[in-house]
Amino acid sequence: MLNAIKLPDSTGRLSSYTLTGTPLTISKGPKTFNRVAFAAAHIVVDPLKGGDPSGAPIIDWDRTLAFRHHLLDLGFGIAEAMDTAQRGMGLDWPGAHELIRQSLASAKDRKDAEIFSGCGTEQLDPAQARSLDDVVTAYLTQLHAIQKLGGRIILMASRALARVAKTQADYETVYARVLAEADQPVILHWLGDMFDPALKGYWGAQEFEPALETALSVIANNQSKVDGIKISLLDDGKEIAMRRRLPAGVKMYTGDDFNYPDLIAGDAQGYSHALLGIFDPIAPAASLALEKLAGGDRQSYAKLLAPTVPLSRLIFRAPTQYYKTGVVFLAWLNGFQEHFVMAGGAQSMRPITYFTGILRLADQAGLISDPERAVRRMRQLLALNGIENA
Repeated sequence: MLNAIKLPDSTGRLSSYTLTGTPLTISKGPKTFNRVAFAAAHIVVDPLKGGDPSGAPIIDWDRTLAFRHHLLDLGFGIAEAMDTAQRGMGLDWPGAHELIRQSLASAKDRKDAEIFSGCGTEQLDPAQARSLDDVVTAYLTQLHAIQKLGGRIILMASRALARVAKTQADYETVYARVLAEADQPVILHWLGDMFDPALKGYWGAQEFEPALETALSVIANNQSKVDGIKISLLDDGKEIAMRRRLPAGVKMYTGDDFNYPDLIAGDAQGYSHALLGIFDPIAPAASLALEKLAGGDRQSYAKLLAPTVPLSRLIFRAPTQYYKTGVVFLAWLNGFQEHFVMAGGAQSMRPITYFTGILRLADQAGLISDPERAVRRMRQLLALNGIENA
């Protein structure tokens, strides 16, 4: 059978698997959501034009921008140049700046295009940062450059700030100085150390409760400059606790790739909007589900997203910072790029059984658009790992 393949399990034993999922189909035309939903998008590199993986990647602009329009067509906003795009793990600030420029330019004629872009400090080596002024200068360099392009800001957590700051007041000082120069309200980003170990102790505290107080203080003191905050701690209880204490008008954007269905659906006490890396590979299911939610059909919403949760938990399993490998793998299986090569050689950061698990779960969630192509490409990857399929 064209859709059958032998896949190894964790012991190395091969067993037959036949793709039986029904690919989800999306109708053309505008989408109606009652949540703000950003998808953090990956980049496609050009493997024929780059140098060593340790260097800056050469981006395949046609494929990279086409994927962003695919997400826009499905009703999503774009969270540009975030960690899903390997920001700080292959993509440096000059590369991110050009990505932001090209992304904004490609969508300038689309009235439906909402794009926020990551603003960080990675051009400042954390080991070379000596003062809060160094961090503020690095932030403002990026903020001014993005705003000059007409872009909106996602103020990313800073490795340099985590290293330099001595007190919680230091965080309040830096954020106040940077936010003062934002020309439109920004989205703050609280990224947990499971995504980036260098951010351990962010907001000046090792424990959640005092860190929460600092983050809330920053928001309260700069409320007119804050659209919302994305929290990526993979802990729904912590997100809900913060969500209930946000000032009126400040949005909570879930970054919880483990618990997003319930957090977005919400309850009588509130709900979260979304800014998620997992919305890149599960975009068809998420788009359909969000339309159902907007129409009041919570049962269909839950049914569409339920099979995506085990897939997301596998893609984002520890060490979580390598989740981009699973995202790009599915983009390759689904024909959004013709190769499985990533910036920094990141395609090698997961074992072969990780990819076979993703294939199974994506199939069961209806997220394999062309099963025959997916099987053919999976066979290629298996062969590279010494596993031949007759």
